[in-house]
Amino acid sequence: MEHTLDRLNFTVTDETGRIDKVIPEKYSDFSRSQIQTWLKEGHVRVNGRIEKANYKVKAGDVVTIEPPEPEVLDLIPENIPLDIVYEDKELVVVNKPQGMVVHPSAGHSSGTLVNALLYHIKDLSSINDVIRPGIVHRIDKDTSGLLVVAKTNRAHESLAAQLKEKTTLRKYAALVHGVIPHERGTIDAPIGRSKENRQKQAVVKDGKAAVTHFKVLERFARFTLIECQLETGRTHQIRVHMQYIGHPLAGDPVYGPRKTLAGNGQFLHAAALGFKHPVSGEWLEFEAPLPPVFRDTLERIASSEK
Repeated sequence: MEHTLDRLNFTVTDETGRIDKVIPEKYSDFSRSQIQTWLKEGHVRVNGRIEKANYKVKAGDVVTIEPPEPEVLDLIPENIPLDIVYEDKELVVVNKPQGMVVHPSAGHSSGTLVNALLYHIKDLSSINDVIRPGIVHRIDKDTSGLLVVAKTNRAHESLAAQLKEKTTLRKYAALVHGVIPHERGTIDAPIGRSKENRQKQAVVKDGKAAVTHFKVLERFARFTLIECQLETGRTHQIRVHMQYIGHPLAGDPVYGPRKTLAGNGQFLHAAALGFKHPVSGEWLEFEAPLPPVFRDTLERIASSEK
C-alpha cells in the first residue's frame, strides 16, 4: 500500500460492496459523502478508470485516491459582537451564541468565533494550526455557552493538559425527549464514527472512551431538563450518548427524531466551566445563563401542561 499526504493507493483483498462505502470503512478519515464527491470529480480511480459511486469492488482492484488541493482559508478579523465573560493576559472566556461556528473550515470561512476573536483579542496562542489560533476545545455550531480561549502558548499547554487529565469542570444544560425516571445516571460508552453514516458519530465497540454524567433538573410531560457533566470531550458526545439511552436532545437535526421542538438546533448549552489558571493556579469557575430561546422554550413547555 502506498500512502502519502497527496496520494493513496490500495489493492482490494477481502473488501466487498460499493466503493463509496468500502473506502470510508477502510480509512475513517474520509466520509462517504466526501468520497462520493471525489468520485464524481475524478479524484478516485479504480484500475486507472473513473468509476461511479455504486461500483462494486472486487479482489485485485487497485484503488487510487488523489485528494484535491485543500481550500486555502484566509483568517480575516471581523467585528462580530462577543460576550466576553472573563479576560486577562493569558486567556479569555467567552459565551458563544447558538449558530456560531468555532473556527473556519470548508463552507465556513467567515463569521466564526475565531474571526471575532482576531478582531477583539488579536494576540492568540499559536500552538494549533493557523485556522484555530487560541482554540483549546470546541462546542458544536448550534450549542451555546462557555469556551476558554488561550492568548499565550503557556496558557494553551496548561489548559490542554487539564482537559486531557480530566480536571476541568464542564457542565451543560440539555433538554431531552422523554421522561427520565431516575435522578442521576452515568453513560460510559465508546464513541466513534458511525458505521452506517460516516457523517455521524455513534456508540461503537472500537470507539474512543467517553463518559457522561447526568442529573435531572426538571421533568415535563414529554421532555426532561438535565444537567450533563463531561469526563471526556468526544465529538457530539452528549448528543450521541443521550440518543443511545433513548432520550435524544430536543431540536437535534442529526441525532433527534423528526418530530421535535422547533428551534435553531439542539437545546444544549455549556452552562458552567471551571479550571485552574495556567499561571496563578487559582481555581476559576464561570456560569452562563440559558439563552433566551432555550429559556422561552422551557416556559412554553411548562405553561402548556397547566
